[in-house]
Amino acid sequence: MIGIDVGGANLKVATGEGVFIHYCPLWEESPLRDLLRQYRGRGEDAAVVVSGELADCFSSKEEGIRFIVDAVQEVFPKARFYGMDAVFHETAVPALAAANWLVSAEYLMDRYPGSLLVDFGSTTTDIIPLTGMEHLKGLTDLARLRNGFLVYTGLLRTTVPALIREVAISGVLTPVCPEYFACSADVHLVLGHITSPAYTIDPPDRKATDRVAALRRLSRVVCADTAEIGEEGAVAIARAFWDAQRSIICGAVERVAAACGTRGVLCAGIGAGLVAGLTRGTDLSHEIGPAADALPAFAVREVAKRRPGS
Repeated sequence: MIGIDVGGANLKVATGEGVFIHYCPLWEESPLRDLLRQYRGRGEDAAVVVSGELADCFSSKEEGIRFIVDAVQEVFPKARFYGMDAVFHETAVPALAAANWLVSAEYLMDRYPGSLLVDFGSTTTDIIPLTGMEHLKGLTDLARLRNGFLVYTGLLRTTVPALIREVAISGVLTPVCPEYFACSADVHLVLGHITSPAYTIDPPDRKATDRVAALRRLSRVVCADTAEIGEEGAVAIARAFWDAQRSIICGAVERVAAACGTRGVLCAGIGAGLVAGLTRGTDLSHEIGPAADALPAFAVREVAKRRPGS
């Protein structure tokens, strides 16, 4: 059996050999079926979570769910899909929308009861109290945004002006222009939080993913280039963004922990190490290895194996 998480930007697959993450932006008609076919030799059984139904290439979540289910079942006819009701389904039903975080919670609940899971991914940050499944079932992304369980900022794909409006450049407070010139991947590359190979998305300018290119993109955020504001100016933009991002994440973690009475923080996702440092949490990669980078794909496989008849 393999575990699959079909997101809007990434396809994540968990097998007996490890976890694999493919950049697969559905809104650009990425070859989802072709990527899945690489794993057909691992067996016919697949346990799946869907989180890409919100991609704006679809007119509705329902259309997105149907597209993803059809694509997966074309390659894995016996695939089962985990829903927001914590039940596995064989057809495209509304309950499949964005259930990836819930299966992570179910997988970890017994082992870490009462903890708070923080999954810092490429696009979003899930903050999930492991205090019981009943109060988590059925929560939509809209509901999670409202209660702080979903913070829409990530390690790679967040635009810089989404979090900061102005920044001090050479001592002068300078507005940030609301253009897609740079993203959080540029920030974290420049600050040394990720390496160039970890910059797995398409850069805003579709150019290189090295530090020099990232500095250039960050400079454009204030309508400049690197020669104009210097490396120190671009780094100042990166630091201002990271200050804002970590403040948002830490604030949300504190609020959810206080509201739900959790104790201890578990950190997952490709940014697990960073967020573990911020929250004094446990980096799950030390517990389950690289599977922590693609926790929902790993979790749905493990949960499916536990269920009767698997």
